[in-house]
Amino acid sequence: MQETAVQETAVQETPVPGTTITVEGRFEHHHAAERGTVSLVVGFEGPQREDVVQRATHAHARIVDQVRALHDPSSGPVTWWSAQRMSVWSRRPWNDHGKQLPFVHHAQVGLEAKFSDLARLAEWVEQVAVLDGVTVRGVDWTLTEVTRTRLVADARARAVADAVERAGAYASALGLTDVRAVALAEPGMLGDQSRPAAPEAVAMMRGAVADASGGQLDLKPEDITVESAVHARFVAS
Repeated sequence: MQETAVQETAVQETPVPGTTITVEGRFEHHHAAERGTVSLVVGFEGPQREDVVQRATHAHARIVDQVRALHDPSSGPVTWWSAQRMSVWSRRPWNDHGKQLPFVHHAQVGLEAKFSDLARLAEWVEQVAVLDGVTVRGVDWTLTEVTRTRLVADARARAVADAVERAGAYASALGLTDVRAVALAEPGMLGDQSRPAAPEAVAMMRGAVADASGGQLDLKPEDITVESAVHARFVAS
């Protein structure tokens, strides 16, 4: 009798993968503004070029003297300031009847001053805003670099913690208990195009700008928002 050899093949079962959970973690800090940078322009116009230049020069020098008297990099109330070069130009306007009028000459120079004492900032703005030729453009409210760095680091850590908590909640709702993180990225960088890339959203600081273009200037600083967002992928089983 001829024996037939039977070859047995071991079949390996492919393990069932866990459930993938992808979440976004977010956190926001709201902190009172610590610095205010005033932006203003000194400008005049008139029929005589020399006259408008002289008026702008004198008015600007007066404001610069005030800023210098307040300037102290360590204690303030002005910790930094900057003055631009004067711009001078001329143009010939047209009247309602289509006739070109004589030249009108313009002279303008800008200045910025950063205040650490926000009460002094308000007082100074009220003083200079009524001066002839001065236009206060606005105030940019910000944090110190030390505070900003601390809040950004903390917001990032809390955004990750928020992602972990969200993933755990979803896993629990599915009856799953073992949750492992497999990927952590800035928004839009997980490769699934779930959200357009926005690196600035990873740790972004938003502050209010008091704009005087509408005729009124609000000198009450609003809170600065420091926010962080992360995308994370987990496997739960």
